[in-house]
Amino acid sequence: MRWRVDSESKRIHLAVEGSVGGTTVGLHMAADTISNGGRVLWVGLSMPNPDRFPQLFSHLSLVDSSRFHAMLIAGSLDKAIKAIITAASTLPSVELIVLDDWCEASGKIPKKQLELVTKLAESISEKIRLVLISKGSIDASGTRHGAIFPRAEAYFSKAGFELWTFSRSVNNHTRVLTFGDCSIGIKIVDSGLEIRP
Repeated sequence: MRWRVDSESKRIHLAVEGSVGGTTVGLHMAADTISNGGRVLWVGLSMPNPDRFPQLFSHLSLVDSSRFHAMLIAGSLDKAIKAIITAASTLPSVELIVLDDWCEASGKIPKKQLELVTKLAESISEKIRLVLISKGSIDASGTRHGAIFPRAEAYFSKAGFELWTFSRSVNNHTRVLTFGDCSIGIKIVDSGLEIRP
């Protein structure tokens, strides 16, 4: 069965384990948003994989696909945030904004970057879902349960973001998507994400 977002949250910080398909989660959400008549703003350091993108959007018409707007973070997150805020307020029917790999892959996220994404969250309509996708961290102490954890957890929780994680399962054949008290087994297929028991 195709996975659908089962969360009312409009502010999501998705922490992913390296190379597990975090971008696919964002593109899957984008395709569903467009299928439902919404518009998507996609922002990242690079364009989505040119082979993967058509697979995830194959069920959409060319007219529908035109509601996907991709922008690159060209050296300055500050400028990208300003462009997103402008686009979100001028384009009709924007329902989803995805920032993919918006910060360094490891280490502490700089305060300036945290402030910029918080500014974005506060500057766009509360009806628009904002999803931040970044690499998570591991618990070196071994005192916490889970494979991966969001960086800047306390900051994002205080800012009103729901914290999600996406990691490999124990058998490595599926993925585990966790949010709140819920964990879902996910399989990545050509058309996107499917729920696995």
